[in-house]
Amino acid sequence: MGLYAYRRVAGGGGATIEAPDRASAVRELVRRGETPATLEEVGAQVAPRGAQPAGASVLDARAAGGLGAPAAQASRWTMRRAMSRTEMAAFIRELATALQAGLPLVPSLRTLARTGRSPAQRAMLAALIHDVEHGQSLADAMAAWGRPFGDLTINLTRAGDVSGRLPEVLAQTADLLDRDVKLRGSIKSATIYPAILATLVTGAIIVVVTVIVPNLLKDFAGGAAALPWQTRVVQGVAAFFGDYWWIIVPAVVLGIWGINRFYATARGRLWCDERLLRVPLLGRLLRDVAVARFTRTLGTLTTAGLPVLTALRVTKGTLGNSAMERTIDGVIEEVAAGRTISELLDRSGQFPPMLVQIVNLGERSGRLDQLLTQAAGAFEDRTETSVKLLTTALPPLLVVLLAGVVGFVVLAIMLALLNFQDSVSAL
Repeated sequence: MGLYAYRRVAGGGGATIEAPDRASAVRELVRRGETPATLEEVGAQVAPRGAQPAGASVLDARAAGGLGAPAAQASRWTMRRAMSRTEMAAFIRELATALQAGLPLVPSLRTLARTGRSPAQRAMLAALIHDVEHGQSLADAMAAWGRPFGDLTINLTRAGDVSGRLPEVLAQTADLLDRDVKLRGSIKSATIYPAILATLVTGAIIVVVTVIVPNLLKDFAGGAAALPWQTRVVQGVAAFFGDYWWIIVPAVVLGIWGINRFYATARGRLWCDERLLRVPLLGRLLRDVAVARFTRTLGTLTTAGLPVLTALRVTKGTLGNSAMERTIDGVIEEVAAGRTISELLDRSGQFPPMLVQIVNLGERSGRLDQLLTQAAGAFEDRTETSVKLLTTALPPLLVVLLAGVVGFVVLAIMLALLNFQDSVSAL
């Protein structure tokens, strides 16, 4: 890295700039709006590890991720993994707090960049600072960087920029992200135990059918006595898994791969999501989660001052179910043509009547944002109830399933033993 001294044409004066070569130094000075009268290399300077050269462009800063040029491509991938949803919510809240305390935007970002961030996150903040200092809005800088900034955060930030209420809107954004993180966390924690239990049940059934049953019933194979049908069923299943496991295992792997490929397509995801909504307990949970997100997100966006159509487009991406997203697509088209939101939600049949009435009242009174924000808490409580219902009902169902399978196997073995005893007694 070279160190170049230059003297300005306008206003005189001189300074130094770091750049990999003379041409890069000239380009950086022109980009800054300065015209050098002279430019001379005064020496080479080795940049410390993790430092970003002053003459590098914002694209270089984003690519390097604060880790040096050799890590250019890897740092983008690392950046997407470095800031989780929880960290993003904390970052937005810290920024809102700094702005509410009276700090300007750029000093606020610089302060956050110095508070224990990872190298990848500091690189992201350096890129945001660079773009904002060169005239871009914070929302445009977020959009230029991409992940981990989503459409929701970018559109709310843009609404705060336009309305002049950026600190307040960022605080609302942080609240929304926090609630989304809490909801995701409650769903994950609630499904851990049923998932573990389902795995244990499946493993127990496989062991019983493929290991225990063949050893217990091997003495009855080819016996003169006719075995009960329960025993023959268990023997047939055990023999099938024992003889064709080398086909079953690849078939299961191929089936999982095919399902994932099918679900990755728009048509496949729509087909699966429509049927998931009809599954008892699970369908109710998925619908309640989508409704809670829809209510909270739409209320927050409209409160921030976004137009209804823009708010609906952003909200659609938070539902997590393509069948309900398609409904919102239809709502957006009809609302653009002059129809009301409540009428279209009611016609779809996928949203609860309570939400339809709230939206109807909000549209008539002009207080849609307030009513949605007030109702969001009720729908989030309903989601927690659905989660508790699922986690309460699913484990006993899995236990009953395991007990039924094991009981059938035990019955098959006992009937075979009794049948064998009767045959021996008859001799």
